[in-house]
Amino acid sequence: MSGAKSTTTGGNIDAAQRIASPRGPAPAVNVSVIVPLYNEHESVRPLYEAIVHAVEPLGRPFEMVFVDDGSKDDTVAIATALARHDSRLRIVKFRRNYGQTAAMAAGIEHANGEVLVTMDGDLQNDPADIALLLEQIDSGYDLVVGWRHNRQDKLITRKIPSRIANWLIGRVTGVPIRDNGCSLKAFRASLIKRIPLYSEMHRFIPAMASIAGPRVAQIRVRHHARRWGQSKYGLSRNYKVLLDLMVIKTIASFASRPLRWFALLSLPLFALAFFAFGQTAIDLLIGSDGISLPIAGSGVIFLGSALILLCSGALAELIYARGDVRDREFLKLTQTILAAKRNPGADRAL
Repeated sequence: MSGAKSTTTGGNIDAAQRIASPRGPAPAVNVSVIVPLYNEHESVRPLYEAIVHAVEPLGRPFEMVFVDDGSKDDTVAIATALARHDSRLRIVKFRRNYGQTAAMAAGIEHANGEVLVTMDGDLQNDPADIALLLEQIDSGYDLVVGWRHNRQDKLITRKIPSRIANWLIGRVTGVPIRDNGCSLKAFRASLIKRIPLYSEMHRFIPAMASIAGPRVAQIRVRHHARRWGQSKYGLSRNYKVLLDLMVIKTIASFASRPLRWFALLSLPLFALAFFAFGQTAIDLLIGSDGISLPIAGSGVIFLGSALILLCSGALAELIYARGDVRDREFLKLTQTILAAKRNPGADRAL
């Protein structure tokens, strides 16, 4: 990664900012606040100030990891200016837009804290609630999920689909979370860093983590109306959530033995193939005018489909046994911008 280059709409990355690996020496950090950003230039500075105002009085060593998900405005330039004056702020930049889950995965990978807090970058989540999340972590919970009980979003396009999705997710996964879509969450780093995230999986972190049996808490958090910019999500994301839900159910139920799941799916096809071939054999034995080509052909199709499912299960077993390098590939798409040492005089000038 040391040879990678990048430019932004805000200008070239200057010499004081250099690309670094997240696996280098990590400072002693208790809390990492991870914020994905995409075209949020108006909220970056207020967001930074709100996080510092909320977390600094807690007396915990903390850092902020802002992940730019390929913004086309001045988001990176503004965040970089802040990072130059505060070494607690680091910027992770994607070369193009990969989505919120990829941004969260990169932020989690780069974070050094013992406790990781994620939140949206539009200030609809309130950084003042971070203290409430940390209290639950200190009391012994491994994962704390925010619940936007008074959500300030549109009813038809956001609230109603969210309620249906949360009910469905709870029924399918067996993890009854009231608000899976709330980005304000807190995790023990030892837990979240071992959970693979891709597609739209950031909504299913509690369900994915349930495989390890963590202690999960839900607390009410504040939710504000969006003040700047436009929402990046709409009804089009619902079908992605449904597809990911099917994946989550498969992973949660058959993670270590995928062949068993594919074998169960193939049983009805084997039964239909047996019936079709049996009928064909009977036609041959009783000496009728001939066999039914549609029935015999259907038997071949059903048998072939069943064998394909079994082979897919065997392939899934092989993939599970050999591991998955997908998460490590995300690091090749990112760079960490390290700011110069903190300048107290410059802090006062902000």
